[in-house]
Amino acid sequence: MADQRAYDRDPEDSLEPVGLIRQSGAILRVGRMMLASGTASYRVKEAMQAVAHALGIDRHSAAVTLTEITATSHRGSIFRTEVTEVRRTGVNAERIALLDAFRRDVPARTTVDQVHAALDRIEQRPALHPPVMNALFAGGACAGFAVLNNARPLEVIAVLLAATAGQYLRRSLAHRGFNPFGTTMLAAALACGLYLASVALYQAFDVGVDVHASGYIACVLFLLPGFPLVTGALDLAKMDFSAGISRIVFGTMMTVGAALSVWAMTLVGSLDTSVREPLPMDVLPHVGITALASFIGVLGFALMFNSPWRMAIAAGVIGMVANTVRKAMIEQGMMIQMATVIACVIVGVLAAIIARRIGSPVITLSVPAVLVQIPGVLAFQSMVSLNEGRYVDTIGAMLEVLLVVLSIMVGLVVAKLLTDRRWAFENG
Repeated sequence: MADQRAYDRDPEDSLEPVGLIRQSGAILRVGRMMLASGTASYRVKEAMQAVAHALGIDRHSAAVTLTEITATSHRGSIFRTEVTEVRRTGVNAERIALLDAFRRDVPARTTVDQVHAALDRIEQRPALHPPVMNALFAGGACAGFAVLNNARPLEVIAVLLAATAGQYLRRSLAHRGFNPFGTTMLAAALACGLYLASVALYQAFDVGVDVHASGYIACVLFLLPGFPLVTGALDLAKMDFSAGISRIVFGTMMTVGAALSVWAMTLVGSLDTSVREPLPMDVLPHVGITALASFIGVLGFALMFNSPWRMAIAAGVIGMVANTVRKAMIEQGMMIQMATVIACVIVGVLAAIIARRIGSPVITLSVPAVLVQIPGVLAFQSMVSLNEGRYVDTIGAMLEVLLVVLSIMVGLVVAKLLTDRRWAFENG
């Protein structure tokens, strides 16, 4: 009789496992929110597994790429497979931390309604920093980059203004759902155009500022796709090729989009790509400026990713220590690749230690901390050499950039192997 009454209410309900459908939907929502926040695919899978277990699912499996999740939930003799697509992705460090805390603290038994209620509270939280402040944080980060690239004081000011405007445009277009590739190209073009205009204004007043790549490249470094590249490397190291390759390809596409605009804007005038020597100063002031610029650069990136201040300051300290050590090793004659690997191992180990103390995911501390090690000026030099037909120089510069980027990824993977047993051992 009960089955007949259910059929009379809704014939479809008698044919479908309604309870499993609701459970599968809640599990998939957790994964979708984590994926849209920019975290690594293995963390998405861990969160979905934790919620599935708490909801009473016997077995759960998922395939995760940059924009898609295919998940199967088994309960007894029945199962349900669902596919979802995340078309608008970004980086929200606070949401990553909140979702990760939800994953860790989910009770042994919970209900679908309780899961949705918790996710509603996380989803309804507004951004920590308003758009103007978010743009200023990006400008400050790029200004720190400019100092590390030996840009002069007036160039640093131009970088600050240009990168701030570029990030404001990028954020505005992204929130309107504009194509990510087009967004990157337009934001890079605006930042480069404003920087060139600022330098032209300086030259009009004859203050002795040249158009050098050290400042010009720094103004677009807020477009570096750090999270996709780092999480892609971690996913590849976990043998998750569908997720890792899609993230690496996306990061490469965004880099190419920015590079096209950077190159196109230089057609309006010449650009000096020679090696820029630092201003002469004693050792202690030099080390102090390097440390301060590294801290500001990492802090700005962390805040741009919507990190709380405590998390951002922690990332800034980690990046300051690692990059200062890295610069010192390079200045003492160590190969840049080896110095980068060592610095990134330091980043990964410090991030793992500090993350446990402040309750933050490791990735929200490590990714901003390594972005200051990206060789942006060298990458642009390879483009200039290619445009001028100097193919031997182009190949050499591109290989050096590739080796440094690979060194960053290797250093973070080694640190992960040293600090996270669950990540290092499949059955650990």
